[in-house]
Amino acid sequence: MSKKKVLIFIDWFLPGTNSGGPVRSYVNLIDHFEDDFTFYIVTRNLDYLSKSQYKNTIPDNWNKLNEHTNVYYISPGELKINTIRKIYKHFDADLVLVNGIYSFYFSILPVLISRKRRQPTVVSARGMLSPQAFCVKRIKKKLFLRLSRFLNLYKNVVFHATNEFESECIKQIIGHDSNVIIAPNLPRKFKITNYTKAKKESPVRFVNISRISQEKGTLKLLQILKMITYPVIIDVYGPVYDFKYWEKCKKVISILPNNIQFSYKGQLASDEVIEVLPNYDFFVMLSEGENFGHSILEALAVGLPVLISNMTPWRNLESHKIGWDVDTDIDNNIINAFNTAINMDHEEYNLWSFSAMEYSKEFINNVDVLKMNRNLLDLHLSSHSKNI
Repeated sequence: MSKKKVLIFIDWFLPGTNSGGPVRSYVNLIDHFEDDFTFYIVTRNLDYLSKSQYKNTIPDNWNKLNEHTNVYYISPGELKINTIRKIYKHFDADLVLVNGIYSFYFSILPVLISRKRRQPTVVSARGMLSPQAFCVKRIKKKLFLRLSRFLNLYKNVVFHATNEFESECIKQIIGHDSNVIIAPNLPRKFKITNYTKAKKESPVRFVNISRISQEKGTLKLLQILKMITYPVIIDVYGPVYDFKYWEKCKKVISILPNNIQFSYKGQLASDEVIEVLPNYDFFVMLSEGENFGHSILEALAVGLPVLISNMTPWRNLESHKIGWDVDTDIDNNIINAFNTAINMDHEEYNLWSFSAMEYSKEFINNVDVLKMNRNLLDLHLSSHSKNI
């Protein structure tokens, strides 16, 4: 039996990594279902915030990444409506996956064309309809969503939510009769048993892996570090998204107390994350919100308890002895979590580290999560009868 074809539209994809989680989400999805589906990705021929095109791709053509993955890299000069139409014209997909909401060429246009062709289509909201997402470009987003409802843009489109909260956000904004399928993002495929965490070091080593931006809470983290009195090593990895914001961060870095050894380590390739994480004791990220948070799960998987905000799907961490999810509006909560982590003795730390690995192992091996994602991809089997 021939494999079903899945056509994916996403603004940025491998080899690019600057756009963060969505790329990782689709790579993981493809890795888990490569035996049953062939994936065709349509994307830009450059990374997020980059002006340089990829060197090892053939632009405006299909590139075969492996036996189950093909990528069409659109060059800047060819990014136009006719290009997207041409791809549809010469490609008959069983299912169309659309990443995000607001991108004209990679979200809105594919939805319009798929609807006209009556192809089963799934739109992954990726947290773009959550309350936190409207802190940026609020008016433009609200106007677009109002227009999309007026035009019935998402009629017969299935939305993908990664959790119940996101599902409710989608229904509140798109409409309570929206068809929403919940499927948590899939983790990276790797063997947790390969990692054995060493005892906690002194000074305690914290790592932050995320883009340098307001929504990831970089400045908030630095401001908290000013109030930590114990010796701490903290390394930050990630691309700089907003250079004006980064200048504000650097001003705080310049006045950090002597007990804080801070280093900005630049950007990590996605495959390097798992290699770097075990060099630290704790993972920290005070983001304004996460739709999933791949780096959080990967930190847990290699035995790092995490200190994160309470605006992610990873909640009640302290009760599981795997970390802290704190209200980032209350500085004392964050400082107390830092101090608890720093003063944890080796025996207790080893317990938390082991608990983190076990918790992640249970999530990674959760067959229900795999089934939920499989149901998402199997949409094409039941959609034609519904005229989607």
